[in-house]
Amino acid sequence: MSIKLRDVEFKNRVFVASGTYSYGEEAAEIIDVNKLGAIITKTITMEERLGNPPPRLWEIPAGLMNSIGLANVGLEKFISEKIPMLKKFKTKIIANVAGFTIEEFGDLVKALDGFDVISGFELNLSCPNVKEGGATFASNSDMVFEITKLCRALTNKPIIVKLSPNVTNIGEIARGAELGGADAVSMINTVLGMVIDVKKKKPVFKNKVAGMSGPAVRPVGVAAVFNSFQKINIPIIGLGGIDSFTASLEYFMAGSTFIQIGTYNFIDVNRALEIIDEIDDYEKNVDPIEKIIGCAH
Repeated sequence: MSIKLRDVEFKNRVFVASGTYSYGEEAAEIIDVNKLGAIITKTITMEERLGNPPPRLWEIPAGLMNSIGLANVGLEKFISEKIPMLKKFKTKIIANVAGFTIEEFGDLVKALDGFDVISGFELNLSCPNVKEGGATFASNSDMVFEITKLCRALTNKPIIVKLSPNVTNIGEIARGAELGGADAVSMINTVLGMVIDVKKKKPVFKNKVAGMSGPAVRPVGVAAVFNSFQKINIPIIGLGGIDSFTASLEYFMAGSTFIQIGTYNFIDVNRALEIIDEIDDYEKNVDPIEKIIGCAH
């Protein structure tokens, strides 16, 4: 089941998504995380962030709303506290990084590139672009190109660009990532939504809107992959509402080479391993996954 991205070989094509697995230490107390294709870390920013005020999570039918605010330990503590812990894992570690300027993305990649435990980078472009007044980098294909190009020049490790569904044409944004030198794109990040507390007669979250994830967004994710598959020539990592083997097949058939399990990790931390086993059975008894990638076209 092993598969390569750039020069890095992964045990399988099932990763766990950033923000849903922290840095892996809690899950490792319950399951064998070394069976995963990769652990994608919680987003790392230059400075430590406390994140948004509570409430940060809110359950909705078939999904979850979150307004975490990129809470994380920051680059310095990640290097001193988390990297030594990550060295004990025998699966690949992909560092998810987010900058508030183009230059910060480069600074983060440069600072982490020398650590062998980091096998690659996922660029989280859904954070606000401070210099442009709050719009996300992921909404502008030129900025996606510039960030990817900058980071590509700073590392020989795989670069994955994580894209937002809150755009007009995600396929064109993905093309910008490819032209900038990305090895793959992840799609999708959370979908913007709002929940109103009818008793208080106001939005639940301080920021009004928040990110929606879980099975409810799967059709949006599958459509994004389908839209992008014929526009780019690099692998797509599909995510958004994958809660079962059948859901993973949707993403593969739409055009994904890899998948990420996200919100469902909160419900069943073992689900990713179960899907890995089911993919193995499918390949042994039905077809290689490679044979069905994009077959829905």
